Amino acid sequence: MSLPAPLSATGRRALQAIIEAASDTLIATDFDGTLAPIVDDPAQAYADPRAVAGLGRLGEYVGAIAVITGRQAPAVVDLGRFREVTGLGSMIVLGQYGVERWNAINDEFILPPDPPQIRAVAEELPGILDSLGLADARIEYKGRAIAVHTRLLPDPSEAFAKLKEPLGELAARHGLMSEPGKNVWEIRAPGFDKGAALRAIVAETGARQVVFAGDDLGDLPAFRAVRELAAAGVSGLLICSASTEEDALSEWADVIVDGPSGLAEWLNELAERLAGSS
Repeated sequence: MSLPAPLSATGRRALQAIIEAASDTLIATDFDGTLAPIVDDPAQAYADPRAVAGLGRLGEYVGAIAVITGRQAPAVVDLGRFREVTGLGSMIVLGQYGVERWNAINDEFILPPDPPQIRAVAEELPGILDSLGLADARIEYKGRAIAVHTRLLPDPSEAFAKLKEPLGELAARHGLMSEPGKNVWEIRAPGFDKGAALRAIVAETGARQVVFAGDDLGDLPAFRAVRELAAAGVSGLLICSASTEEDALSEWADVIVDGPSGLAEWLNELAERLAGSS
């Protein structure tokens, strides 16, 4: 296998730094659409086993591995099957954009209580969807957030656009924010995003190189954080897990892969390269 060269000079320099000093590197990734394929039922979004195996192989060489997701941490740990993979013994999962945490080293979850505003939104939401003729949209209660999926509706894109204003107004009324994803709107508390979560893990681990892989708009704050960390001397490599539904990250990316299967290939190729270098 051969590791493809990043598209940008910044990415090429970061990759070289990763190869030369793997132990100073943080590998961080989103979950849905990046490690796991997007599926109709989020409860069945299991991670690509080859991608997780690739993370496990990299765990033998790099300083730290983290998953940063909007999902609840316990669900991601189960869907990722991370406990079963050699090399992930010190992995960190940050759920709900960094509010929740799982430490593999002691199999411990840190789960703050859910905000009451989300429960209030959950009570109002069915009536709003019914008034818009979108009663069949899937509602996913995520504890600290609530998501409305339009993927299974007859015209997902039209329904997605139709929900923008009413869900924005609903969120604002309860002091929350609404954020778009792939045929999904998520309502959650402000003040937390994947960029802040990534910065915290970089500071905690002392990483001098960071890789972040993501697939949609919710990952954009982490992409921005990687670029901004360069000013502090932290080299960054950005990977876009591309799909036909969303390409907003492509212009930011140093490497573009074909969904979770493409990321799996890239992770394993990097592991091969590090094994050869060592």
